[in-house]
Amino acid sequence: MPEPVDAVEMRTALAGLRRTSGLPVAFGGLLSDARHARIAELDGARTGALRGLVISAGSGLGGKAIALARPCAVTDYPVSRHISHEYDTAVAAEGLRSVVAVPVVVRRTVRGVLYGALRTPVSLGDRTFDAAVAAARDVEQALAVRDEVRELLALTQEQAAAGPGAWEDVREAHRQLRALAPRVADPALRDALLAVCGRLASASGARATPAAMEVRLAPREVDVVACVAAGATNAAAARQLGLRPETVKGYLRSAMRKLGAHTRLEAVVAARRAGLLP
Repeated sequence: MPEPVDAVEMRTALAGLRRTSGLPVAFGGLLSDARHARIAELDGARTGALRGLVISAGSGLGGKAIALARPCAVTDYPVSRHISHEYDTAVAAEGLRSVVAVPVVVRRTVRGVLYGALRTPVSLGDRTFDAAVAAARDVEQALAVRDEVRELLALTQEQAAAGPGAWEDVREAHRQLRALAPRVADPALRDALLAVCGRLASASGARATPAAMEVRLAPREVDVVACVAAGATNAAAARQLGLRPETVKGYLRSAMRKLGAHTRLEAVVAARRAGLLP
């Protein structure tokens, strides 16, 4: 089953869909297996009729979108001849007529479905379709980031267990995890991710002096120094972190001052001594 924290991205996307499209109702959910999605989030609904509804691939409008892996729409849901009608009771209870359903697709796999709907039977225009697709893309990006985080965490654990020979790989995984953290929307997951980064940074076994342990860098300063430790230039670090090169330069200058370093290499060494990098 999808983890509850995934609801954060879904709720944000649905609110954005209503705001950008003007549709009064938006709802959706993620797949629990290859063929079934559960409607878990509602925005603008008047009843709870849709909540918890399990959508099977091929059934109804959302099931059609899941099966075809592409957006689908109907002008008048109750009488449409282009979909099956297993969910008519719930749809009627909410009074929905014009509906668009967009699949959430990550790495060519359907992971969920988003809906936008009107309570009047009118043809949905390009603006509505574009807003629904954009909302689905937001969820896709969030899920892709989360997948990457999980893969990196698993890889890091394997590398750490492999012994000293894999330590450079651990450092690279630490850098990538820190770069991903700002893109994670859910604060609980982001905090957990940064906590893992902190454990990795202190896992090298290097003994920090009391003075070194008192060094405090801002999160972005640590991110920049981690990129520098991997051999990145300011321009490369900017691309990796989604920052401007001038901003990276400012963070690095500030970090070097706090670390008492005069060169980039000295900054990396000092950051490791302070337990800020693995």
